[in-house]
Amino acid sequence: MKLIYIIIIVAFLDTFSQLPIISPYAMSLGATPLLTGVIIGMYSFSNIIGNLLAGILIDKRGAKPILFIGMLFVSVMMFFYTVTANAEQLIIVRFFHGLAGGLIVPAAFTILSAKKAETRKGKAMAFSGAAVGIAAIIGPPIGAIISSSYGYNSLFYFLSGLMLIFALCALFFLHPSQKQSPLQSENKTPHGFRLSKALLYSYLSIFLLLCTLGILTYALPLQVSQLQLHSALTGPLLSTFGIIAILIFLLPTNKIFDIENKETITSIGLCFISIALLILSLSTNALSLFTAMVVYGIGFAFIFPTTSAIVLERSGNEKRGMAFGIYYACFSFGVICGSFLSGSLPLSPSALFLFGTIITLLTLGFFKLGICIKDSINF
Repeated sequence: MKLIYIIIIVAFLDTFSQLPIISPYAMSLGATPLLTGVIIGMYSFSNIIGNLLAGILIDKRGAKPILFIGMLFVSVMMFFYTVTANAEQLIIVRFFHGLAGGLIVPAAFTILSAKKAETRKGKAMAFSGAAVGIAAIIGPPIGAIISSSYGYNSLFYFLSGLMLIFALCALFFLHPSQKQSPLQSENKTPHGFRLSKALLYSYLSIFLLLCTLGILTYALPLQVSQLQLHSALTGPLLSTFGIIAILIFLLPTNKIFDIENKETITSIGLCFISIALLILSLSTNALSLFTAMVVYGIGFAFIFPTTSAIVLERSGNEKRGMAFGIYYACFSFGVICGSFLSGSLPLSPSALFLFGTIITLLTLGFFKLGICIKDSINF
């Protein structure tokens, strides 16, 4: 179990540690601002393809080999960063890096889901959320420190070696996860993949969470500037929601994810996200901004583990890989949509936060009213 959580940290560390450096690295290779944007977005685009491909391959070949292949492939692609000569080559490397990275997380979560007892799924997913949060907090500083002290290539060599080491650990120390916990007969489907209303709610909720996070990442620095606060405040604000989420994941509060109805907790989480965005849209000082980030952290903590647990519970044994593949495709697509909408809509930071509030509440109301939603759709 500890190895799986470490692998999840390493998988997301690969992404987060490149956030502060990929833009200047692309420009150092001669990329224009437009091309730099394409290079940054290419990873998330191909990551979606990798997530969906992982879902198919995991159900056919098992999660362990897909996890190993994904980590090994990422290790190779990290090395190719060091030999790219121009921006065009970097686009190709980013595409295959995202494709390979898309194999890792669905495979890791499929293995994780097979190793926890039926009654502790929510807690297991809470710990996995803490692993993602830890990577999000330590990744950017690691990337910035290594690249500024030793150069871009040193960071790529470090990440390549780290991936290779844990790929070998996965190969030799992880047991194949063939044994799954029993599922209710209503969740079994002999023909194709069954998209239930609960699964659809999980997918849309994680999409909304990452979409609002994209809006938050884009608009928060602008809001700080507009309120004439110091620009350095943005970092602590973003860290606040991550720290709050990790505390909820790791402290005894994580018991709530196995006691209460998971769809209800997800709905409560979406309400917290809406309230946080509304507070941000009305903020006039630093205290209100920090209050909003605390509320957002609570919402994030409620949504991530419960939506993962819903996928675990509502997907059949033979289609669990596909279920997690679609889940993380929605995760990646949310990142793309949030950034794209923020940059393309001619709205002020306050209006962007209000827009996020409205779409979150509309989705929540749509599902709670059950408008035009079938109980399940077979594919």
